[in-house]
Amino acid sequence: MIWDTHAHIDDPRYADDFQEVVTRMKSAGISRVTNVGYDLPSSGRSVKLALDYNFIYAAIGLHPHNAEGVTAETWEKLLELAKQAKVVAWGEIGLDYYRDLSPRPVQKEVFIQQIKLANEVGLPIVIHDRDAHHDILEIVKAYPPLFGGIFHCYSGSWEMAEILLKLGFYLSFAGPVTYKNARHTVEVAKKAPIDRILVETDSPYLTPEPRRGKRNEPTYVREVVMKLAEIKNLSFEDTAFHTMHNAESVFKLV
Repeated sequence: MIWDTHAHIDDPRYADDFQEVVTRMKSAGISRVTNVGYDLPSSGRSVKLALDYNFIYAAIGLHPHNAEGVTAETWEKLLELAKQAKVVAWGEIGLDYYRDLSPRPVQKEVFIQQIKLANEVGLPIVIHDRDAHHDILEIVKAYPPLFGGIFHCYSGSWEMAEILLKLGFYLSFAGPVTYKNARHTVEVAKKAPIDRILVETDSPYLTPEPRRGKRNEPTYVREVVMKLAEIKNLSFEDTAFHTMHNAESVFKLV
C-alpha cells in the first residue's frame, strides 16, 4: 500500500484514459492519492474527485504562479472548499522565483495569507519552493504552520532540510530523486529520518526513471519508493509502509 501524496490527475492530459490510469494504479498497490489544487478551479476539481472516489483525497490552495488577482471572494471560496469532507491539506502554496509568473511581493503576501488560513481551519500546508529557499525559510519561521506541513518535491540542501525537520516539516520526494544528476536530493533522502519522508509523483510532471519523458501517473510512484528503499538500505515493503504511515500522520488520518 502506497500513498501518492501529490498529484494532479484532474489535468486534461488524463481526460481520454482516466479510468485506465485508476485501474493501473490500483493494480500496482497505490491505495491513496492526494489530488492537489493550484488555483480555485483546480481546487474545486480536487474536492469533487475526492468525493467521487474513496481512494482520492484533496488539497486546496493557490500556487505562487496564480498569486495575482486574488480577491476577498477568492479567499471565501477557498475557505468553503477547505471545510469539505476529505480535504486533508492547504496547498500547493509557496514561492516560485524560477518562472516569476507573479511579482515576488505578491507571492509572499499570498503565501503568508494561506498559512494563516490553513491555521484557521486546522490543515497542514503543502509547500512549493522553487529557487526561493531563503525567503521560504524566513516566512515559515515567522509564520509557522500550526498543523504541520510538507515540502513537496524537496529540492533544497541538507542544511536547509535539517532546519525544516526541526520545525516539524515532512520532506516529500518525487521523480527527480531517481535522476542521474540528483546528488543533493539523494543526500537529503539518505540523511532524513524515515519517519519524516513522503513519496509523490506530481503527475503529470516529473516522471521518474526509466519512464522519464513520458506523462507521469500515480502508478509510477513505485519507482520513487524503490529508489528510496535503495538509498536507505530498506526493503521496498518497509519503505512503502513507513511512507504510508507518515502520510496518514501528516494528513491526520490516524
